[in-house]
Amino acid sequence: MGLIFAKLWSLFGNQEHKVIIVGLDNAGKTTILYQFLMNEVVHTSPTIGSNVEEIVVKNTHFLMWDIGGQESLRSSWNTYYSNTEFIILVVDSIDRERLSITKEELYRMLAHEDLRKAAVLIFANKQDMKGCMTAAEISTYLTLSSIKDHPWHIQSCCALTGEGLCQGLEWMTSRIGVITIGKSIA
Repeated sequence: MGLIFAKLWSLFGNQEHKVIIVGLDNAGKTTILYQFLMNEVVHTSPTIGSNVEEIVVKNTHFLMWDIGGQESLRSSWNTYYSNTEFIILVVDSIDRERLSITKEELYRMLAHEDLRKAAVLIFANKQDMKGCMTAAEISTYLTLSSIKDHPWHIQSCCALTGEGLCQGLEWMTSRIGVITIGKSIA
């Protein structure tokens, strides 16, 4: 029995899982990445290109690519899609005016062949701000319930305090076995 457990552990425990962190500019993508890495807030400036860091959660290695969200950079997001297992979409819960753009970008990504098996975690960021949209409101606006071919989860969070981020990572970690098994069957 111990040998079987050790073999299963080696299959799931030390693999690296590619994650892309996307969202419009100023949504909090880089702040979330460094909150994962260092558990503290770092001063950030707009990301030009990408930042990449390895985050380890319970022996699960996530290679996280934080991709710039400015309008001029969004057309290059697809260059990061190959072998992506998880999409983290960061939504600025205060930015009601650009939520329609976020929705367009989300569905464009989900239609891309390289992301057809990717799971989607939506962080409803800036929940500490007065007048922010709730995760339920964002879910309704993005029509997340219509997404049938990608596992998804929406999580309220605050990148500055780290609140809600661990719950998002726990959801991703819970998907690892499902994704790995799905890959071997396909």
